[in-house]
Amino acid sequence: MSEAAEDADAGAARGREVWIEKYRPDSLADVKGHEDITERLASYVERDDLPHLMFAGPAGVGKTTSAVAVAKELYGEDWRENFLELNASDERGIDVVRDRIKSFARSSFGGYDYRVIFLDEADALTSDAQGALRRTMEQFSSNTRFILSCNYSSQIIDPIQSRCAVFRFSPLSDKAVAAQVREIAAAEGIEVTDDGVEALVYAADGDMRKAINGLQAAAVMGETVDEETVFAITSTARPEEIREMVDLALEGDFAQARARLDHLLTEVGIAGGDIIDQLHRSVWEFDIPDHAAVRLMDRVGEADYRITAGANEQVQLEALLASLALEDEDER
Repeated sequence: MSEAAEDADAGAARGREVWIEKYRPDSLADVKGHEDITERLASYVERDDLPHLMFAGPAGVGKTTSAVAVAKELYGEDWRENFLELNASDERGIDVVRDRIKSFARSSFGGYDYRVIFLDEADALTSDAQGALRRTMEQFSSNTRFILSCNYSSQIIDPIQSRCAVFRFSPLSDKAVAAQVREIAAAEGIEVTDDGVEALVYAADGDMRKAINGLQAAAVMGETVDEETVFAITSTARPEEIREMVDLALEGDFAQARARLDHLLTEVGIAGGDIIDQLHRSVWEFDIPDHAAVRLMDRVGEADYRITAGANEQVQLEALLASLALEDEDER
């Protein structure tokens, strides 16, 4: 095969990449939305004095990206040989810590003082596995650094937390998500409208991965990514639809509120848990009295708990709307 043909094949392969990987930042400076965290991480890299790290926060906010960026800046082109990534949710047992981690930590390498082990979703490790991990961190502290990623740092035992510099990643700002969406759209030659960007930001709710995946999926649907396309492809209710449903219930019109809910669940195809999340996000944006907002939050919390416990989503959401309508009747 000619060199030109090989280059063409390589270019085509890059074009077929999933965008969350294609546009994953290669350096800490390119990570958006967490400048205070990346500056501190960069200072560790510059001094070549990396402690054990723990990244805590919700999904899609840059934890894995930051860990990979640290490895790339430490090792350059050799980063893959000196960086081991494991997902604790897939391999939860103590054998992972005893075998794969110890094997990597013991293996010989040259040119660097230490290697990095990145353990994603570390809060999924069993307590026994975390105990073994603590001992491994002690045993190989001279030539291995650990970066632990988790959604809930409270699920990590204290002896591990005390050995790490903890960085807490918050959901990304709307501004950071919108900037990344526009940057990728420009690079891919996609026309995206202002309301399309706003819809992606709303659907993502601080999750950059969700925003980028939504943009890539919407781009396949047509030449222009607009609000209608985004809400359809992400199975997200428009904020005004959620508000209208709640307003009808608060006005005592349960039948119409239930009809709106049925439309969202059966025709739009939105999961009940996602409707709960949107209700929770939107409560204080509704133009309703404070006492009504508090009442709605109380009902949202109760419905969310019951759905999480395994109750029927539609029944619980209808009960939520019914309780709002009945309380309005009592007040009248």
